[in-house]
Amino acid sequence: MDSFTTFEAILFPSDGRPPTLVGLMTSPMTNHHAAYTTSPSRMPHPEVYMDYIAEGLGSRAWKYQLVEALDGMNRKFANPYIIFYPTVSRDGMPFPINKTLRDIQGRAFKEEHAWRGNIVVAKYRDNPFTSMIDASMADFPILKNYFLTHGCPRQL
Repeated sequence: MDSFTTFEAILFPSDGRPPTLVGLMTSPMTNHHAAYTTSPSRMPHPEVYMDYIAEGLGSRAWKYQLVEALDGMNRKFANPYIIFYPTVSRDGMPFPINKTLRDIQGRAFKEEHAWRGNIVVAKYRDNPFTSMIDASMADFPILKNYFLTHGCPRQL
């Protein structure tokens, strides 16, 4: 089996360029539960697309937010989304505000809840770390709707 598997994900660049599809690389996760699970966990590597992110920290330099439904929906998405966002910069400074998402939010934009840096959004079935699937630009309207009303989770 290939040690690296790539899934299509959507990159929201912080510099205001339009969102694009990128190949989100994943690698097998080594954990002591692996022998008991039907599908092995895979570690995504969104940091590849995150400018100014601290090097050598891997997944400790970013966090993620699951999007299982939009506000007002009664049922969860069959294939939810996982939003990866950078949290630890190379120089300790805050990441730049994501202009693409700021433009989407328009008058609803609030700087204290701004998405910062390059944002990578992937799609999954069941579990984000065992069953990623390809996203496409057809997912953009749903994500745009989410970003319109949701700022970045608070940093502690």
